[in-house]
Amino acid sequence: MALILSTVRQTRDFHAAMATFRRHGGVLKTSQALAGGIHPETLYQLLKDGELTRLARGLYRLSSAREFTNPDLAVVAAKAPGGVVCLVSALAFHGITTQIPRAVQLAVPRGRYAGLQLRTPPVKIYRFDPPTFDQGIEVHKIDGGTTRVYSVARTLVDCFKYRNKIGLDIPLEALRFARSRKRTSNREILQFARLLRQDRVMAPYLESVT
Repeated sequence: MALILSTVRQTRDFHAAMATFRRHGGVLKTSQALAGGIHPETLYQLLKDGELTRLARGLYRLSSAREFTNPDLAVVAAKAPGGVVCLVSALAFHGITTQIPRAVQLAVPRGRYAGLQLRTPPVKIYRFDPPTFDQGIEVHKIDGGTTRVYSVARTLVDCFKYRNKIGLDIPLEALRFARSRKRTSNREILQFARLLRQDRVMAPYLESVT
């Protein structure tokens, strides 16, 4: 059987290359740029001329694009689109913690992405159970791209589940913030607590903030 290879006609036109970046929110991985028809030499020249900025290895953004509001999440989302921002990083994104995570905490399904390693920015990988992995995912537009983040309710429950690793003070503080700022309801939290088998653990804390 003959092997048929499909190729993308690559352009050396700088204006066309810039337009391709703009269509993708100003950020592209090398593989995406090449698949989008940008010639490798054009990509290199745009970088050399200062039209592009290297965010990380194999990841570029238009220098003229507005400054990122959350660059770490934007970079991680571009490099690991199958992951979901979780735990303290998700709490920080939702504005219900005083903690500043040292690394982006990213969830991936257990048994997949075994070789996933992200060093820039610093990333801490957590392997969640596949049957419940997709529950509570929200897709947010961040800095021209899409980033997957667990919802407030799901994140609160995950933080209680991982309390032995991150400490109990963090989810307790986040729970108080979330309820006082009306970011979620006890009913929604309990739905995820039952799903993740944390309802007995969380019940007394939910009663105390009601």
